[in-house]
Amino acid sequence: MATKVFIKDFKNHVDEEVMIQGWMFNKRGSGKIYFLEVRDGTGVAQGVVFKPGVPEEVFKKAEELTMESSLKITGQITKHPKLENTFELQVKDIEIIQLVKENYPIAKKGHGMHFLLENRHLWLRSRKQRAIQIVRNTIINAVYEYLNDNGFIKIDAPILTPNACEGTTELFEMDYFDEGKAYLSQSGQLYIEAAIFSVGRCFDFGPVFRAEKSKTRRHLTEFWMMDAEAAFVEHDENMHIQEGLIVHIVKKVLENNLPELAILERDIEPLKKVVPPFIKKTHTEVVKELREMGSDIGENDDLGGDDETILTQKYDKPIFVEKYPTEVKAFYMKRDPKDPRFALCADLLAPEGYGEIIGGSQREDDYATLLGRIKEHNLSLDAFKWYLDLRKYGSVPHSGFGIGLERIVGWICGRKHIREVIPFPRTINRIYP
Repeated sequence: MATKVFIKDFKNHVDEEVMIQGWMFNKRGSGKIYFLEVRDGTGVAQGVVFKPGVPEEVFKKAEELTMESSLKITGQITKHPKLENTFELQVKDIEIIQLVKENYPIAKKGHGMHFLLENRHLWLRSRKQRAIQIVRNTIINAVYEYLNDNGFIKIDAPILTPNACEGTTELFEMDYFDEGKAYLSQSGQLYIEAAIFSVGRCFDFGPVFRAEKSKTRRHLTEFWMMDAEAAFVEHDENMHIQEGLIVHIVKKVLENNLPELAILERDIEPLKKVVPPFIKKTHTEVVKELREMGSDIGENDDLGGDDETILTQKYDKPIFVEKYPTEVKAFYMKRDPKDPRFALCADLLAPEGYGEIIGGSQREDDYATLLGRIKEHNLSLDAFKWYLDLRKYGSVPHSGFGIGLERIVGWICGRKHIREVIPFPRTINRIYP
């Protein structure tokens, strides 16, 4: 009885008779020999069907196999005669699970982006799209690993909330039974802030939603966010934790995903330069620098997408831009005691023109100050009563940050638009499939 194996484990079963299960990715040959490219989710392998070496009915199955047909193949694993560290299957038997009888919509010819997104459920099977999802998985696991190793535990924040985290109106609103309005969460931050008084350090990781009508390459309507919060951590240590996290993520991808990065044609030299210390500049310094580069950004303006692009094309390392004017940042950010016009916050920008991947700050821990900010921003005191309570009972200095998963995946994979790096993108003009 042949041993059932995954393609990724071929190197451990050389000269053994095995059985693999998967889909036909490609086929070439005729007459006396067929080369079947088969994928099983863990990799792609070539199966060689030699007519004199198999029964007639097996060779006939090889002849009729079509692209994306599902099948089981039995054969002996051998080393490829020409390619080093490559293994193939000398086929002895084929069992067709489903023979695809119509042309596969996504063939090897080129297709436009609209067509590919309409067929996203099939496009995911392509080599590059699979590679992106493999890298994405590595990044997710690296986030968990780093945070767990640094004392953070996962706390799940609710997706339905009674108020906006940052006071924005760009949320998805719904009627919540007899309780009034509810909103799809834009961030779990406020809720996991509550949990630090129980567990010290925590994070959440899940889908969040923004209703802003943006069509830029950096925006999605639904995306995945990791928010982390830590008690007794102030601004500088907060940036240090973020720096360590990004270094760890890139290190893990370079250790585990070189084949996928090669499929994506990603130049890995810039990724090798992601080592500490990162570049650190104040908002004031960056505004001056951007103006010298031709931007018309104002002293009290937030950085726009174009500003982030031209700035990060200049450097080969991630850049912390810290201490933004308070008027362009959220109400919960603590002000710089040295100059209260600025917040103790920082955005981390990825190099190569990719821009913001993390936003973080020290949180305001004083009850009276936070109450004043909520009033200044015309936010509902009833909605934020519980958040204010956190400053009444054992308040401590604390900080946190949020990571947009798709932005990090897009940067590391070298993709220009983040709609490619989420399995099923949701944008203002797309909710299918």
